Amino acid sequence: MKLYELAPTPSARRVSIFLAEKGIEIPRVNVDIRSGENLSAEFKAKSLNGRIPLLELDDGSYLCESVAICRYLEEIHPSVNSLFGNTPLERANVEMWQRIIELQGLMVGFQAFRNLSGVYKDRENCIESWGTESRQRVIDFLPTLNQKLGKSPFMAGDKFSIADISAYVFISFIKNLDIEVTDSLPHLKAWFITMAQRPAIVSLTPKK
Repeated sequence: MKLYELAPTPSARRVSIFLAEKGIEIPRVNVDIRSGENLSAEFKAKSLNGRIPLLELDDGSYLCESVAICRYLEEIHPSVNSLFGNTPLERANVEMWQRIIELQGLMVGFQAFRNLSGVYKDRENCIESWGTESRQRVIDFLPTLNQKLGKSPFMAGDKFSIADISAYVFISFIKNLDIEVTDSLPHLKAWFITMAQRPAIVSLTPKK
């Protein structure tokens, strides 16, 4: 197998953290999305969505979308405690919080960043007012996570899961929007500090 990625991007980070948590090693290929390498005909022939991360399988087929890649890797490398949950209720809760974090957090944060920064203005319309609105929606969403973490140690309950990986990547990303998790969100702040100390995440953190 081979993983096409740009390591610092949020979607690639989700897969990298998942791999580190599982102890899986896969060869990596860097894709320069800033220059539009992912928009080339060669890359699009591999990736249905033209984005990274992209997993190339041994049979020459491909999987895109970060969570789909993680699901596949979980299936071929099963463990006692699945990061997608073990019981029907655990799996449902993980899926529920995973979707909430993606739809109300990550995707909104991406919209805010892309429209405010204009980082990809060479290939998409950037609307500053939508970026401003999206940034406020990110701020308004944070108390939901804080409230949940006041009731359980992890996003989907009592066990660490891929929902925590997605939430950690999301909270790490919002610094790009000049948003901080302050003492007004004590449960979220404490959880984030704890997550940053996980060996898998520490192993991926650039040394200063």
